[in-house]
Amino acid sequence: MQGDRLKKVESLLQREIGSLISQNRIKDPRINSMITVNRVQASKDIAYAKVYVSSFLEDEENKKSVDALNSAAGFIQKMLSKKMKTRNTPKLTFIYDRSLKEGFMINKIIEDTST
Repeated sequence: MQGDRLKKVESLLQREIGSLISQNRIKDPRINSMITVNRVQASKDIAYAKVYVSSFLEDEENKKSVDALNSAAGFIQKMLSKKMKTRNTPKLTFIYDRSLKEGFMINKIIEDTST
């Protein structure tokens, strides 16, 4: 049962943070609205959550966005506390995830070699 609850919280966090980013609700110009929340990994007690984000932008642009998201983590937590029905809102840490870009590059290499 604990695992189901944790997965629901992670899913809610992913959806709500993605919505905040895509709707430009975070007023930091370094945050690009093309950033995607890939996954969220919350601790068992939901005190902390790692938020993995990526996009097809250049690495430097992605790193600036991640830095801005980490700077705005308190604001994002405040916005999440209004949506979540939990006692505590997790402390967020944003991490740049290259897997989406690497997967795209691997697919391109496979397509190029098969033609």
